[in-house]
Amino acid sequence: MGEQRITGSIHSLETFGLVDGPGVRFVIFMQGCHMRCQYCHNPETWRMDGGEEWTAKDLFDMAYRYKNYWKEGGGITVSGGEPLLQMEFVTELFRLAKEKGVHTALDTSGYSFSMQPAYLEKFDMLMRYTDLFMLDIKEMDEEKHKRLTAQSNRAIIAMARYLSDHGKAMWIRHVLVPGLTDAEDGLAALKSLLDELKTVERTELLPYHALGEMKWNDLGIPYPLSGVRAPANEEIRHAEELLGIEHG
Repeated sequence: MGEQRITGSIHSLETFGLVDGPGVRFVIFMQGCHMRCQYCHNPETWRMDGGEEWTAKDLFDMAYRYKNYWKEGGGITVSGGEPLLQMEFVTELFRLAKEKGVHTALDTSGYSFSMQPAYLEKFDMLMRYTDLFMLDIKEMDEEKHKRLTAQSNRAIIAMARYLSDHGKAMWIRHVLVPGLTDAEDGLAALKSLLDELKTVERTELLPYHALGEMKWNDLGIPYPLSGVRAPANEEIRHAEELLGIEHG
């Protein structure tokens, strides 16, 4: 009974997600994140408080009501915020999901990953119940990454290598922001990492958009990328070529 009382702080739910992993997904957005990505489109998830408390069992039971939509490889995705900040809750949720044969995906920035033995003991348990890790790699240059997100990228890259070494399937995502994350040397460095990783099933290039700016304004937070344009089609195509992504 104790495990069933593990609670998590949930920001919101999406019952019919189509861009958060394979197939149709029930998407759970966790509350809380220490990153401050300049293009974040969910700044309301930053605060560690303010979410709705759920037990893992109650949340899984609700999600499982939608199982009839999960044909063709769908399932449950946990996103954020940053779900690794509530790792024990996610692990219990995914354990319940795997008992029912439900596909599980974790959408994470990875910045809180650690190679400390106590952390890895918990992370290894999470890996056991996670079918797919969707990892954002926002910038390869550490100083640029700190300016972009207020966090180092060392843990993120270490996590990618750890997942690869342990045979865990990954999707890698990179947001393309003109003048910020589109430098050829940065994309070349990312391609080198992708070539090193053994378990990347898909690489996604996500064109920057300013749809989150209104949320920043509503929260009274100055939006740092005001006026930055979306990348042109030819810029997207060029970046895809540098990353070895086949278009179309």
